[in-house]
Amino acid sequence: MSRSMSPSRRQLLLGAGAAALAASTVSGASAQSAGRDAMGLSGKSILITGASSGFGRLGAEHYARLGAKVFATMRNLPRPEADELRALAEDEGLDITVIEIDITSDEQVEAGIAEAEAAAGGALDILINNAGIAMSGPIEVQDLEATKLMFDTNVFGAQRMIRAALPAMRQAGRGQIFNVTSQLGRLIIPGLGQYSPTKFALEALSEQLAYETVDKGIDVTIIQPGGYPTEIWQSAADRSGALKERTRDPLLAAYPQLTAGMGQASNGGGSTDPMDVPRAIAEIIMMPAGQRPLRKPVHPAAKPQIPINEVSAQQQLAMLGNSGYGPWLRAVLER
Repeated sequence: MSRSMSPSRRQLLLGAGAAALAASTVSGASAQSAGRDAMGLSGKSILITGASSGFGRLGAEHYARLGAKVFATMRNLPRPEADELRALAEDEGLDITVIEIDITSDEQVEAGIAEAEAAAGGALDILINNAGIAMSGPIEVQDLEATKLMFDTNVFGAQRMIRAALPAMRQAGRGQIFNVTSQLGRLIIPGLGQYSPTKFALEALSEQLAYETVDKGIDVTIIQPGGYPTEIWQSAADRSGALKERTRDPLLAAYPQLTAGMGQASNGGGSTDPMDVPRAIAEIIMMPAGQRPLRKPVHPAAKPQIPINEVSAQQQLAMLGNSGYGPWLRAVLER
């Protein structure tokens, strides 16, 4: 499994040429970095998916108020949520551009990224893959229509966005990609259908991407929220109800405890503050490149994924740390 390649960690993070340049201008770079931190997110271009509600809508406002140029994307334009966001931006003098992107559409993803890059004058600084859906019901009840929709949105949608945004980021030699997963991308609650499988997949995709882009100046961070009171709960109830209606009664009866509540809305977030997530993302953006964490659990109460994150990193390094892949792993995990 080893490879005949042994670049140093610094070479991986900066590249040989960039390392030489950094060595000759470290004082000036430090001063510039301090100035950027003082301005919050001023000068940063940020594209976020799923900005019609929840973490996406709150984030679009928050990053713009910190000075960022925000591209707030959502599907099915025109829609009231887009009009409301545009009106808010105009009232507060915020730099927010609403772009139509349905992340299940190759064409809309490519066109939306191109529009944002043209407006930003080049590569995006930050891509936030926030859009996602949920649907309850046991795995046997999850028909292929439900399964394909969940994976197309929660996994393939992020992959489409990543592949569209990465070429310009690589050419620029910089960038940050956030993928919003969940506590349930590390743990499983029975009866939540394909939600955890999709979030587990996005966790793995994100970690793999982090290793593969660390030597290109691109950071990848996985945001792992716990439960928050956002619109995802009602949307999940609507989709679960539709799934229940098209499911045969004998199959529903085979899992009575796990199907009885399908279609019923709940508030799994309690009284927690959804702004925790945009604040955490903004804080990570303002960290120096190359020092941003691979994973960030976000919740005011229990974070049961933390020990899983820790043992996962330990075992990755135990398996591959001394191989030719070691520099990539250490550059990502030893932060």
